[in-house]
Amino acid sequence: MLSNRSFTLLARTARRLCLAQRLLRPVVVATVSKRAFPEAASPPPQREGSSSSGAGKFLALFAGAGAAELANLLDSNPDYDDSSYGPVLVRLAWHASGTYAKTDNTGGSNGATMRFPTESKWSANAGLQVARDLLEPIKKKYGDVLSYSDLWSIGGVVGVQELGGPTIKWRSGRIDTHKDRTVEDGRLPDASREDAQYSRDVFGRMGFNDQELVALLGAHALGRCHSDRSGFEGPWTHSSTTFSNAFYTHLLDEKWDVKKWKGPKQYEDKATKSLMMLPTDMSLTRDKEFKKWVTIYANDEEKFFADFAAAYASGLAQSITTRAV
Repeated sequence: MLSNRSFTLLARTARRLCLAQRLLRPVVVATVSKRAFPEAASPPPQREGSSSSGAGKFLALFAGAGAAELANLLDSNPDYDDSSYGPVLVRLAWHASGTYAKTDNTGGSNGATMRFPTESKWSANAGLQVARDLLEPIKKKYGDVLSYSDLWSIGGVVGVQELGGPTIKWRSGRIDTHKDRTVEDGRLPDASREDAQYSRDVFGRMGFNDQELVALLGAHALGRCHSDRSGFEGPWTHSSTTFSNAFYTHLLDEKWDVKKWKGPKQYEDKATKSLMMLPTDMSLTRDKEFKKWVTIYANDEEKFFADFAAAYASGLAQSITTRAV
């Protein structure tokens, strides 16, 4: 029987060999970067301490070599989580963005406030230092023309695309804050909450509807939980480094039991006891409107890819502004 690592490596190899025959978008490499980042066609707003020529240099460099450098980082450590940093980069981008509030335009990816201890020490952000440290050499290489907030967001885009997901339209223009402007803790979703209205309230604060909420949670096809970080443990799918609609198919096709252990409440699949679902995940099957979209995405991966790409791009860009912060 194949080990989890062997299965992951075989799956990745097969995916890359068959990429041209599948309904997937191009991965991020220098030769396709203009197609991969179609909205990076004009200079971003001027940043504090930067010039318009510096912004142009940023685009020229990062539209090609920089994106390829990010892609190469994903498989740089075979001993890290199923041999890929992709999932943790996707998580960093989303957690940096998921504090946004549409009502007053606070929070979000603009500012890169997770650089400050106030936000980096939130329990919801446990483990993300791994991703921030991974990207630090690229930040040092490009300097002021590349903000942390742009770097973290494009890291998530590269993570999705390199792991077989859809092309994400990415916008530059985020400005790093020089002061700790962290919003209040509690804006990121609490995975222990099992009531559908809670999820609606959290994602609704960001401006997302039910369909977009369900599409965004499909990113749980990637990665795994760690008991020493979130308290939860295990992967959602059997191929945690492949972006797919497997999160939805598992939700519907597997039988789920509450896991008997000393950790927080989570669910495990009855058949193998090797997969997990969070309480917030299970709420998707118990709400009529949520389950409608779970079923649609389980049956139509292309539809899921399109809807996820639109919602993820929107979430990463919501707080972009030209004002100094």
